[in-house]
Amino acid sequence: MTTKPRLKLLGKAHGRLVHGRRIEVLGERIAALIRPGWRLLDVGCGDGKLDAILRSRVNGLEVSGVEVQPREDCAIPCTAYDGVHLPFPENSFDACLFVDVLHHTTDPLAVIQDACRVSREFVIIKDHLSEDAFDHATLRFMDWVGNKPHGVLLPYNYLSSAGWRDLFSNAGLKQVSTQKDLPIYPPPFSMIFGRKLHFISLLKN
Repeated sequence: MTTKPRLKLLGKAHGRLVHGRRIEVLGERIAALIRPGWRLLDVGCGDGKLDAILRSRVNGLEVSGVEVQPREDCAIPCTAYDGVHLPFPENSFDACLFVDVLHHTTDPLAVIQDACRVSREFVIIKDHLSEDAFDHATLRFMDWVGNKPHGVLLPYNYLSSAGWRDLFSNAGLKQVSTQKDLPIYPPPFSMIFGRKLHFISLLKN
């Protein structure tokens, strides 16, 4: 079997075993941070299934997405963009959402700053924490399995807690709340792929 069909099989297996639980857990946690009636922009929305969950949980939520490579089966309205410059005027949304997106960028500060431009109030970020070499190696493996089948750019640009604090400060964002105990993976996989590798932060613009 050639590499491409193997990647497709890997992607399908990941979808069955991980993706469904992941978006349910994240949907519950992120929905709790969103106010009814918000206009939300999901930057790097993927298939939009997480956003469909958010829309079902938050009354009156209007959610749109942007993607460098929009998917035909996206569950929400999705606009193509260049990965840095969001194609919207200032203050177009109440909040911008990033879910496992910023570690795929080479200049996360520029991406966040443009999100602050189009967001009136908040930025919500779910991403990874890499405090040592073992964390980094684990995250690289997870990233490759989850994203290589979809042709996603993989610079493996993971930050430590201190690195994220510096990034938020440089972007002019203030942390309102941060969650680190995210049960994305069931036992016993959570012992390796869970730990404290994941966080969700609500940030004031």
